[in-house]
Amino acid sequence: MKEILTEIDINASASKTWEVLTDFRNFPQWNPFICQIDGTPNVGTKLKIYLHTSGGKNRTYQPTVTKVESNRELRWYGKSFIPGFFNGEHIFIIDSMETNRVHFVHKEIFTGILVSVIGNSLDKDMYQSFIEMNDALKQRVEQMAI
Repeated sequence: MKEILTEIDINASASKTWEVLTDFRNFPQWNPFICQIDGTPNVGTKLKIYLHTSGGKNRTYQPTVTKVESNRELRWYGKSFIPGFFNGEHIFIIDSMETNRVHFVHKEIFTGILVSVIGNSLDKDMYQSFIEMNDALKQRVEQMAI
């Protein structure tokens, strides 16, 4: 198992942060990491996600939305065609700190036999990509909250 965990504080409400996070249609306008998502944030929906990592890699995968708790949490789970080879659960958590301030948690838990082989590259490439997305989300949400 491998976990990548990033966090950032955002000066905006949970509802405004949620609005931007779940507005998949507008991801290409602001998100440097998750460039596009086809699908909707509803439990059971299969998404098609296009990634561009900070290391310049482009990837596409098709996870299924597993949890949607409005203004609070969004999760999706993706797995390889070969059971137990490479799986990932992507998790976004919005914790309200004050009326117009939230703590945003962005993480992914990777499992499967391939994780032991590529774990270090996940650390470098994905971690930085998560940070870049968090920074862009913060900027977008705070601009909209003005």
